[in-house]
Amino acid sequence: MPRSAQSSTTVIRTIVVTALVAATGLYLTTAMRAEEVPPREQLSTLPMTVGDWAGRREPDLTPDILAVLGADDYLTRSYRRSPGDTIGLYIGYHGSQRQGDAIHSPLNCLPGAGWQPLEQGRTVIPVRYNAADPTTTPIEVNRVVIGKGLDRNLVLYWYQSHRRVVASEYWGKVYTVLDSVRYHRTDAALVRIIVPIGDDQTLEQATQVGAEFARTLFPLLPRHLPS
Repeated sequence: MPRSAQSSTTVIRTIVVTALVAATGLYLTTAMRAEEVPPREQLSTLPMTVGDWAGRREPDLTPDILAVLGADDYLTRSYRRSPGDTIGLYIGYHGSQRQGDAIHSPLNCLPGAGWQPLEQGRTVIPVRYNAADPTTTPIEVNRVVIGKGLDRNLVLYWYQSHRRVVASEYWGKVYTVLDSVRYHRTDAALVRIIVPIGDDQTLEQATQVGAEFARTLFPLLPRHLPS
């Protein structure tokens, strides 16, 4: 390699290393500061009636499961509407992710409960952040089909923090670091919707049911989740 090329490569490496060291130092300095998390309402106060869906509280999670999830606040409910549509809803809120209490992907827990992912992808749902505002914003969420024996469920889930909704667990972690540096906060939440797929129901029909519920639910979330 010519000497000029070697010199150029050395300069680039030096710049990259210096930038990484500076970024690490900035992150560690910021991590020592108290997080600036605004007040919010507890998830237990989320309405039991969501549009034409009637909710019912499900049993609390066991201490062992809570220890794994690391959520500071959570909600587990089922919602039903005629003529028989059923939704399972879980929301887990993490006030801070600095001490190792990072949000876990639902895919990590499914095999332990006997469910296996059969199909994975994404879908886009237009939602409103404010029920009084007709403007919709498209959000991309994960769409996973899971199976156990002959049973099939559709799972829709996303990661929600202030200013954004993301489907990618990787980008969720990247934004956590950036938010810690820029805004001195790492609070975020996981929203998961489960739709049983009936024998006479297609995947697209189940997706439509889940998306309809998500659209109705979404304007209610800002009071309870990072905003």
